[in-house]
Amino acid sequence: MKANALICLFLASLALDGALIGAHPGWLMIPAALAGWYLADLASGLVHMYMDYRPCVPGTGLKDLYFWEGPRDSPEFLAKQREVYARISLFERVVYDFKKHHPFPDLLGRHSIWYLMKAPVMFVTLPLSLALNLVFWLTSPPGWLIVGAVTLLLGASLSQGFHGSLHRSDVGWGVRAMRRVGLLMSQTAHKKHHATLTQDFAVINGWSNPLVNFCTTALLRMRVLRSEGLEPT
Repeated sequence: MKANALICLFLASLALDGALIGAHPGWLMIPAALAGWYLADLASGLVHMYMDYRPCVPGTGLKDLYFWEGPRDSPEFLAKQREVYARISLFERVVYDFKKHHPFPDLLGRHSIWYLMKAPVMFVTLPLSLALNLVFWLTSPPGWLIVGAVTLLLGASLSQGFHGSLHRSDVGWGVRAMRRVGLLMSQTAHKKHHATLTQDFAVINGWSNPLVNFCTTALLRMRVLRSEGLEPT
């Protein structure tokens, strides 16, 4: 309930920014929106890369959950999961969820976009949006700048929702239409990430993957990122 209220507050915050744009759109709003969409994709790729390789806290029991051999809907597994989740923070659970979806990609696709918005909104986009409300109110920036910022925040908030849609076939007409025009990436394109776990981390449209791939390769070579972080220990 609390998470739903925060998401509603976030959407109201974006609506306030929209009201500050005014009634006269300018042509610069189109490239600003595209730039915001690119930056949202870039943010999704960098966060995905970090979460995939960030080691889970050892000794919490996450390894037992990750390598559980029995059915994952059994009372035994669910009881173990509750026990382990009680030991870790919400952020650590999000880190684990990124790793868990590699061997079980369909799990992510079972969640609604509303559910998958919770973590990015709570941790990142809601605080940024509220801060920008104040900045935009005090400074009255050009409309195109507000449009770019709103597009970036909205895209970042929906990134995990779009990620989930890459792991299910029953997506809505809106997602299918956005895929046709290249605003969202295809399931085929995302499979390259799961085949290697070393490339194509962006999950919105993939426009930023060349840059993210360059960063990933460099960080792996410098051993800043280590393959041991891909699974709980």
